[in-house]
Amino acid sequence: MVHAFAIEAILAMRLITLLNRCHPIRGFVYTGARVSRDRTSIEVQVRPRRGSAALCSGCHQAAPGYDHLAERRFAFIPVWGLLVFLLYRMRRVQCKTCGIVVEAVPWASGKHQLTNVYMQFLAHWARRLSWQETADAFRTSWEQVCHAVEYVVSWGLAHRSLGPISAIGVDEIQYAKGHKYLTLVYQIDAHCTRLLWLGKERTVETFEGFFALLGPDLAAQIAFVCSDMWKPYLRVIREHCAQALHILDRFHIVAKMNEALDDVRAAEARKMAQEGYEPVLKKSRWCVLKRKVNLTRQQRFRLRDLLRYNLRTVRAYLLKEDFQQFWAYGSPTWAGKFLDEWCRQTMRSRLEPMKKIAKMLRAHRELLLNYFKAKKQFSSGVVEGLNNKAKVTMRKSYGFRTFRITELALYHALGKLPEPELTHEFF
Repeated sequence: MVHAFAIEAILAMRLITLLNRCHPIRGFVYTGARVSRDRTSIEVQVRPRRGSAALCSGCHQAAPGYDHLAERRFAFIPVWGLLVFLLYRMRRVQCKTCGIVVEAVPWASGKHQLTNVYMQFLAHWARRLSWQETADAFRTSWEQVCHAVEYVVSWGLAHRSLGPISAIGVDEIQYAKGHKYLTLVYQIDAHCTRLLWLGKERTVETFEGFFALLGPDLAAQIAFVCSDMWKPYLRVIREHCAQALHILDRFHIVAKMNEALDDVRAAEARKMAQEGYEPVLKKSRWCVLKRKVNLTRQQRFRLRDLLRYNLRTVRAYLLKEDFQQFWAYGSPTWAGKFLDEWCRQTMRSRLEPMKKIAKMLRAHRELLLNYFKAKKQFSSGVVEGLNNKAKVTMRKSYGFRTFRITELALYHALGKLPEPELTHEFF
């Protein structure tokens, strides 16, 4: 028994030495440490340094003491498989400005039961693991991990620098069942890609909220905007970023064209089945929708056989493949001539879904050519990649129940927010 107590005393002394070296607290000292009765945690006593004045938690000015409250426990980073708690009797001060209030302590914020450094520690691991996995690994609760992430995100949003911004990307993702969407705005500059802002729902009022946050001065600095062809997006961008070169989303254009091709294929397959023809289009969907480089060996042979037939699907497929040359041009002038010729041929194809695509491209001709005016430096590829990271963040935790928690998780994962400086890197 005596030997066990000696070992515990040595561990406690080593812990105080580590704390003094890695986590010194200005105006306070660690006076002692002991292992708890249940042998699951270490408790470290903290007291004010002699002669140091207490600070008011309202105005953060020195104030005379009034009385002491009951001892509080602040969770610290676990060591050696043991939980660590800082024990301290909070002082109340009599401030001339704020009255009688509880003092401010440098290792914790407000009524949080976790120390600031422990919240940063948990938030760091919550970026790599799901929040529940983080809680299980460090023997805490999901709620405490949530508080830690909220603390780090709130501090980062308050201290981040928004500008300068030269290129942004706008898109939306679904975050819950029932057509519930998030509007996401990313900075996609070459030197910085990050989540700038997210809003609830996909509405004009939501998108207006981003420009209200940004302000007219920063909005005037934006030179490039990538978005899809949703008309409210186009209108809001035109109102607030008239000087910016608006680049339409290449990903959505290709997706719309694939949808049109699939409509032609499905309609023709139904017609052939009704008229009793051989089902040559059966199991051919991905043969015509996938890019040639992504086809499997069996799909390549299937596509080769399919192209021998004079089918509407084959004509639509050839138009789609022919359009891929559009993205290879370097000059806006020659790209425009190719687009005009492709739309002219498509309008004579008697394929209604493809003609609808041609009309859409003609209506957005100038915005399409902005991709080439920007020297192909910006496209929706970066935006789609960031969208995928956002979906992985939500999928990793099997979704979040509220918009607020989703907002915290996405800012934490994609916002590249600044964090408070530490005297020691604990992670």
